Amino acid sequence: MNFTRFSDLLTQARGQRVFIRADLNVPQDDQGRITEDTRIRASLACIKMALDAGAAVMVTSHLGRPTEGEFKPEDSLAPVAQRMSELLGRPVPLVSDWVDGVSVKPGELVLLENCRINKGEKKNSEELSRKLAALCDIFVHDAFGTAHRAEATTYGIAQFAPVACAGPLLAAEMDAISKALSAPKRPLVAIVAGSKVSTKLTILQSLADKVDQLIVGGGIANTFMLAAGLPIGKSLAEADLLEQAKAVIAAMKSRGAEVPIPTDVVVAKRFAADAPATVKKASEVEDDDLILDIGPETTARLAAQLMAAGTIVWNGPVGVFEFDAFAQGTEGIARAIAKSSAFSIAGGGDTLAAIAKYGIEKDVGYISTGGGAFLEVLEGKTLPAFEILQKRAAG
Repeated sequence: MNFTRFSDLLTQARGQRVFIRADLNVPQDDQGRITEDTRIRASLACIKMALDAGAAVMVTSHLGRPTEGEFKPEDSLAPVAQRMSELLGRPVPLVSDWVDGVSVKPGELVLLENCRINKGEKKNSEELSRKLAALCDIFVHDAFGTAHRAEATTYGIAQFAPVACAGPLLAAEMDAISKALSAPKRPLVAIVAGSKVSTKLTILQSLADKVDQLIVGGGIANTFMLAAGLPIGKSLAEADLLEQAKAVIAAMKSRGAEVPIPTDVVVAKRFAADAPATVKKASEVEDDDLILDIGPETTARLAAQLMAAGTIVWNGPVGVFEFDAFAQGTEGIARAIAKSSAFSIAGGGDTLAAIAKYGIEKDVGYISTGGGAFLEVLEGKTLPAFEILQKRAAG
């Protein structure tokens, strides 16, 4: 992917107005206190880069789902400004009503109030986009979590700003995605798991043309087992999507690739953490069984495939890993990815929770920060942020 990086512009950033679109959409409790500040911490590298270069720095983000044109106290970035100030050890003034002009000097930093309060933000209004572009000399997109949305602060401003580039977070995502999907080292293995085929059907169809092995897990695996003629008892599945599942299997087979179907599973009679777990052959699942994990034989076979992979894309745990009795499959997959010499890229909330549970953060090649954006990339879509930054880099 050809795009301009902010790190390449630092010598020309001195004295310039730099507008950074960050992702500061952090979780808060009922009192508005920040409960988890990873996104704020992650944004600091770009902000420090701009300040160290001697730029006049403006940062904005969305927070929650405010109504455009209506400011409510609970939509304010005030808690974010306070936390950012603590982390940076310097004041971070919060500016409201900033669209028509911002006063900020070189070496200064201001946080611009929730950008989704501005009318026309979500619809990428050209009038608003041009106003935002007029605020800066350099626009820096550093919010991968919003890269799949074409909004005024993510797309429109990049169209009209004198210079548009990717910040370190977005650049890292673009590099990792390019490495994993554009020119992967083979075999390329993808793990796509979740409760429903319907929510990930386009991803499965897109990956069926690219990958050497497509490992399915969770409710998705149950639908594929059903398509392969195996019993699944009362497990979660989508019988109306059997033809689509068969088509994915056929598409893979025609290329000499495969969708590995579980040969053994872990079942229970009810969905509960304390439900007795039983390992069974996939062909021996009873009518009142719930499949809640893959079995040890399947886990070992998949782990061997992952150990031999060149590139791994991981989205979703393969069982109900929140319940320890049904977590062995996901743990086995996670440990194999950690040990594999393959380049691995992982994304999605449940996947990140599994990575954290098994403490393998340092052993995954790249952990993607964007849920929806990561899934759209797997679907084969070109994200609006990538598209406009590539277009601007091409002149």
